[in-house]
Amino acid sequence: MYQVILFDLDGTLTDPGEGITNSVAYALNKYGITVSDKKELYRFIGPPLHESFEEYYDFSQEKTMQAVAYYREYFTQKGIYENQVYDGIQDLLESLKEAGKKVILATSKPEPFAKQILEYFHLSDYFDFAAGSNMDGTRTRKADVIGYALESCQISEYSKVVMIGDRKHDVLGAAQFGIDTIGVLYGYGSEEELKSAGAVYLAERPEHILQFIMK
Repeated sequence: MYQVILFDLDGTLTDPGEGITNSVAYALNKYGITVSDKKELYRFIGPPLHESFEEYYDFSQEKTMQAVAYYREYFTQKGIYENQVYDGIQDLLESLKEAGKKVILATSKPEPFAKQILEYFHLSDYFDFAAGSNMDGTRTRKADVIGYALESCQISEYSKVVMIGDRKHDVLGAAQFGIDTIGVLYGYGSEEELKSAGAVYLAERPEHILQFIMK
């Protein structure tokens, strides 16, 4: 039975679609790039932000750093609040804490922003620790975030740990430690993406997650 539960944030605990796409669109507009359908920007949800600007718009490292700065201009003022907790998440977190599980956030989002979001939605009390990336663009890879979380919490029995996320980055990052993953289908990753990456379980809704953890 899993005793330590790692959660991704975007697309797993909350639906940040509006805030992230608005922030990306704001940054791209600084370069004269307009996006007619913001759903095209959903691919920015989950992966490290720097990587997405480089991969999808062929930005140089220097241009990427400036784009991230533009992104944060909008995100820190508006985008961070253009977000909502998925139905069933609070009940899930309450059940995990009542069962005595250690609950940890492991997100590629900058740690200060992640903590601010947990506070804003009154979720902080459910988490024993919150791990995220650094504001300078380091520790953005999911494996690095997971490693940081495990080390900070002095967790060494990885067979008792499970990672919950909606993108392949969550699955692949956890796999580097031999940690099982529950892929959620209500987020921004497809069933094919999660299966191909090696997710052990797939959950259609938050309430299904508890079934896999407690079995």
